[in-house]
Amino acid sequence: MAGTRTGHTLAYAQKVSETDQQSENPRPAHRHRRVRGRRSSLLRIGAFAAAGLVLAGGGAAAYAYWRLNGNIKSVDIDAQLGTNRPSAPSGGSFNVLVLGSDSRAGSNSALAGGATDGTARADTAMVVHVAQDHRSATVVSIPRDTLVSRPACTAKNGSAVPAAKGAMYNSAFEAGGAACAVRTTEQLTGMRMNHFVEIDFSGFAGFIDAIGGATVTTTVNIHDKDSGLDLPAGTHHLNGTQALAFVRTRHGVGDGSDLGRIELQKQMVKSIVKQVSSIGLFGNPVKLYAVGSTLTKSITTDSALASVSALTGLGEELKAIGTDQLTMVTLPVSTAPSDPNRVVAKTPDADQLWAALRADRPAPDRVVSSQPADPANPTDASSPGAAAPDPVPGAARSR
Repeated sequence: MAGTRTGHTLAYAQKVSETDQQSENPRPAHRHRRVRGRRSSLLRIGAFAAAGLVLAGGGAAAYAYWRLNGNIKSVDIDAQLGTNRPSAPSGGSFNVLVLGSDSRAGSNSALAGGATDGTARADTAMVVHVAQDHRSATVVSIPRDTLVSRPACTAKNGSAVPAAKGAMYNSAFEAGGAACAVRTTEQLTGMRMNHFVEIDFSGFAGFIDAIGGATVTTTVNIHDKDSGLDLPAGTHHLNGTQALAFVRTRHGVGDGSDLGRIELQKQMVKSIVKQVSSIGLFGNPVKLYAVGSTLTKSITTDSALASVSALTGLGEELKAIGTDQLTMVTLPVSTAPSDPNRVVAKTPDADQLWAALRADRPAPDRVVSSQPADPANPTDASSPGAAAPDPVPGAARSR
């Protein structure tokens, strides 16, 4: 049965690939087994699953594929990292690193604010582990202020980036780009990242607008002058700019930590999934193309995903994973001994989490039950981790 599903996915991708006029090396769709996905990634996270799923329904017209294919930017991660990496998962499971870049370049500067210094960090980082049976997935958010041992990397311009101890996790992307972020993540997790997807501020806001907005609920007033978010308690349907402010907010709600912001991002992911389902996206070719166009202009992927056919295949593999089969957790952390405004992976919880995913098992109950509460809904009994087991940093860096 598994082999049959894989064959169907690859055959479909190959058919699409033949119409891909601008792809010098049309690539087959993702090799892993087809799955039904709940679609959620960039932030499924907003963009990872969403991109694949949007494109999965995206039309038979050769012109549309030609246009969308030409939009996609890519990085040859495998060539840059070589063979000194964790072994690839066996049996059909796979991992994707999804990053939200805080670049101020181009149209991002007006949305992001702050100094336009030509740099970009991983403002949001999520490791998506899709299980071997492709019927469940675990998304692990890595706080950007987590101190890690950053391995030696090669920057985009070819210069050497030396190894560093006690470096912030998001500095890897700034120092060495996508390949360095992947290498750092692989060293932290002990897992091979099969794929990489990056989306920037402008792309995320554009995606939310393209799907008609996203609905969130807060039981407290939120006012954050840094992100620009101003929401009274209640339920709100947000446009792209407001949704971006929501996922970037931390000072205006809760304890002001990056851990609280991650919980807001999880709420946004769920809202995106509901919105995409509610608008009948796949039955509206015009809307579907508009969303696909917005996403492909805004994402950077590894070279294996850099075609409409490959993204389509990935979407086909993910579209059966429903909300109930998707576990979203934050890497267990505690305050760094060296800096009260930074965190470090908490042992043994973090080690047990990565070990479980390497073995293709669900996230440990201990990790799931000790998650921080959503600061927008601090009294929500349905939120796991009503009390965080460790102090959280109160003044983590913000850009």
